[in-house]
Amino acid sequence: MKDSPSVDQPSSVNEDLAPLIRAIEEADSKGAMVAAVGRLAAQRHPDAIPTLIRVLGYNNPGAAVAAVDGLVALGEASVPALLEELDGYNYGARAWAIRALSLIGDPRALDILLDTATGDFALSVRRAAAKGLGHLNWDLLPPEQVSAAQVQSLQALIQGTEDPEWVVRYAAVAGLQALALAICEALHREYIATIQEQLQRVVQQDDSLAVQARARLALIAVQALPL
Repeated sequence: MKDSPSVDQPSSVNEDLAPLIRAIEEADSKGAMVAAVGRLAAQRHPDAIPTLIRVLGYNNPGAAVAAVDGLVALGEASVPALLEELDGYNYGARAWAIRALSLIGDPRALDILLDTATGDFALSVRRAAAKGLGHLNWDLLPPEQVSAAQVQSLQALIQGTEDPEWVVRYAAVAGLQALALAICEALHREYIATIQEQLQRVVQQDDSLAVQARARLALIAVQALPL
């Protein structure tokens, strides 16, 4: 496929993956590329990670979606490579990588999700980062780091509920609900109170009926937490 970069096959790649990687390199249409990436992603093998990450930079959204699915399926194993390559990506690839990190939920991505949720120019990327902040796997952090990290996420999500784009505010509201559930397990009542106050503010002040409704649903769920 002429409009995609060539995939350099690693010399040490698992022999079962070699023909699948070669199929990506030799794909002669966007549809063939999507199918080839899907077959590689379905293997759920760590050796596929470098190729799946390279696919994020191709001008092929369907292939990028398949690559993200594969990286998410591999979970924590994908995170170091995604973070290592993030700064060098073109913007499109970086956006796909952030989507993958958001879906994986590994707290090693916290800093990039914080920066993205509050500062990225693309609303779809801010939305993905906000969703990710609400669904991090806090158990992967050392216990002494959890509280400070959750406060950072809380602050970013509150900022997200004031985003100019309603889809980002919607995601931030959902993120606040998920964060409240996580915080409840550690009994940080003051954080729960802050979340309730912000959700109530959204219910009363947001100009989008969809966001108001989502905030009302989140508020009901948070108020029902056993504190």
